[in-house]
Amino acid sequence: MQNGKVSIIIPFKNTAHFLPECLNSIIAQTYENWEVLAVNDHSTDESFELLTSYSIKDERIKVLHNKGNGIIPALQTAYSKSSGQFITRMDSDDIMKPERLAAMTNSLIDNGKGYVAVGQVKYFSNRGISNGYERYEEWLNLLTATGNNFDEIYKECVIPSPCWMVHRDDFEKCNGFAPQRYPEDYDLTFRFYEQDFKIIPCNQVLHLWRDYDTRTSRTHEHYAQNYFLDIKLHYFLKLNRDINRPLVVWGAGFKGKKIAKGLKKKDLDFVWLCDNPKKIGKKIYGKKMVHFEALQGLSNPQSIITVANEDAQKEIRDYFTDLGQSPMQDYFFFC
Repeated sequence: MQNGKVSIIIPFKNTAHFLPECLNSIIAQTYENWEVLAVNDHSTDESFELLTSYSIKDERIKVLHNKGNGIIPALQTAYSKSSGQFITRMDSDDIMKPERLAAMTNSLIDNGKGYVAVGQVKYFSNRGISNGYERYEEWLNLLTATGNNFDEIYKECVIPSPCWMVHRDDFEKCNGFAPQRYPEDYDLTFRFYEQDFKIIPCNQVLHLWRDYDTRTSRTHEHYAQNYFLDIKLHYFLKLNRDINRPLVVWGAGFKGKKIAKGLKKKDLDFVWLCDNPKKIGKKIYGKKMVHFEALQGLSNPQSIITVANEDAQKEIRDYFTDLGQSPMQDYFFFC
């Protein structure tokens, strides 16, 4: 038996069709010192019965009922019954590569506490993967290969929700699954960042991430764009904002307006930039839009960029470089 038990937290709801592949991939792990805490979030299909049949055959698999409703209460229920030295999460519709647990536990043992083990991911689907998910996979894996995930934390979730592992003490340090803030995986990622944990680089695909139309992240309101923007703004103001510097918002699309509205709600002043001639000089939410060159007249500003177009992002990045400004200090891409 290998050193250090791994607690695998699995919330599940109506995933009976996918559970056998998921559970078989865990049973097939080369690292055998694990426990599964699977929490039934009020399934109406055969998921609970199927998981129970697995638990009868393998005592490492424990099946629980959610004490509340939704993913966060399910995660909390599972964690309260866990006993592992290492904590990881798994989605009930995904597949682990056989070496995943071994690779992650070895990385954490080699590096000690204060680190997050992650793995590269591969999306799969019986109807093909969209261009958006392909680009997200490529972007995420490039970050994971170098361990520089936190460098772009305000763009998207930089740690795949079902493919991370940490020491239990570190998980407790960042308040684990306690916060009631969705999307819970992005919130947890920010708390890893807040604690200044280091990402262990990984070049291996350790997790197969299933995509399908009824997947929770596609259908539930908790994973809508406005929830992501709320989390970004919350942690930016908490962790990276310097109140002694002028604040700038660049962009007046949906995301720019959402951020501007959030800042106004908190009575925080900002300069609102854009490069759209039709909007410059006009007022939105009572705030006058100004040309982006106004940035040069500000003393040591911090800028939130909400422009989504990749070509425009490159031009903006070059513009900040010419001004001698640095990412994650002077400017932050929120998309």
